[in-house]
Amino acid sequence: MKPLIQLRGANGCIGSTDGTFGETMRDSRAIWILVLFISVCLAAAGAGAIATGSSVRDWYPQLRKPSWNPPSWVFGPVWTALYLTMAIAAWLVWRKLGFDRGVVPLGLFAFQLALNALWSPLFFGLRSPAAGLVDIVPLWAAILATLVSFWRVSPPAGALLVPYWTWVSFAAALNVTIWRMNR
Repeated sequence: MKPLIQLRGANGCIGSTDGTFGETMRDSRAIWILVLFISVCLAAAGAGAIATGSSVRDWYPQLRKPSWNPPSWVFGPVWTALYLTMAIAAWLVWRKLGFDRGVVPLGLFAFQLALNALWSPLFFGLRSPAAGLVDIVPLWAAILATLVSFWRVSPPAGALLVPYWTWVSFAAALNVTIWRMNR
C-alpha cells in the first residue's frame, strides 16, 4: 500500500526521485513550503489563543454548558492536531498544483483559515456566543467547500480535512447550545 504522504524518493533521499541537484533543490523548496503552511496555520492558532486570554479562565467556566461539553484540556491537543493536518492538506494541494494553478483551492483554504482565526476573538474576546455563531456558520461552509475542492485535486488532502470539518460541526452545535443556554 502506498503511504498517504511520501517524502522519500526511490534513492532514499527526502523527496528526491533521482538524486540530481535540481531535484533536490525543488524538494528542499517543498519542505520549506510545508514549513510555511504549518507556520501560517499555527499563527492562526496563536492569534486565537491570544484572543481567548482571560476569558477562558474567568468567563467561560461561568457559562452554562451542556453535559456533552468536552473538558477544557481536550481543546488544545485537538486543535493542534487539526492545524497540523490542515497544513499538510494545503501542502499536498500545492504539491499537485503550485500556487498559480492552485489559486482556487488554496484561496478557499486561506478564507476558511481567516474565518477560523476570527472565531476566538468573537466568541471569547467579545465574550459573545452570538458573535461566535455569526462566524462559525460561514466557517463550517467554507471548510466544506475547501474539503471538496481539495478532494478534487488530491483525495488524501481532502480526507485530511474531514476531522477538522467534523470537529467544527461539533463546535458549531456546542456554540449554538451555549448561546441558547446563556441568553
